[in-house]
Amino acid sequence: MNKKARMKMIKKFVLLVLAVALGWGIYNTVIADRSVGTEVGDQAADFTLETMEGKEVHLSDYEGQPVFLNFWATWCPPCEEEMPDIQQFSDEYGEEVAVLSVNFTKFEPNKEAIPKFVESHNLTFPVLMDREGKVGENLYQVITMPTSFMIDREGVIRQKRVGPLTLKDMEGWLDQVQ
Repeated sequence: MNKKARMKMIKKFVLLVLAVALGWGIYNTVIADRSVGTEVGDQAADFTLETMEGKEVHLSDYEGQPVFLNFWATWCPPCEEEMPDIQQFSDEYGEEVAVLSVNFTKFEPNKEAIPKFVESHNLTFPVLMDREGKVGENLYQVITMPTSFMIDREGVIRQKRVGPLTLKDMEGWLDQVQ
C-alpha cells in the first residue's frame, strides 16, 4: 500500500471515529437525558392502575397536559394533612392539570379504610389503587409518603417532593409547567 492510499484510509478512519463520537454525543444530549426515571428531568414512567371503582387509568391518558401525581396512605398523618390542599388544587385548577392520587394499597393494613378516608375528606379526584406496589415502590421508587411529582405536557418530571405540600407549593409547580 502506498503512502497516498494509507493517508486516505487514515482520514476515512478518523472521519468515522468523529461521526461515531458526534452521534454518541447527540444521543446522550437528546435521548439519554429523557430516559425514564424518578428524578427531575427524567421521563415519567407510564403505568396502569385501577380506580376504587375498577376503572383502568393510564398515565399516558393524560399526554399533552400537566399531571400532579401524589402517593399516599390512609395511616400517614402528613398525607392526611395535605389532602385538603390537594382537593382545593384539583377544584381550582382541574381544567389545567390532571390530579392523580395513588394509594399505596399494598401497605394498607385495613383496605376498607381507603373508601372511608376518601369519603371523609370529600376527595373528588381519581384515587388509584397500587395493590401490589408496582407503581409506587418499583416504578417511582417511593420510600416515604407522601411523595408528589409534577409532570409536564411532554411527560417529563419537573418537580418532586418527599413530604407534604401546600396549595401554594402546588400552584408554584403548576406555574412552572404551563
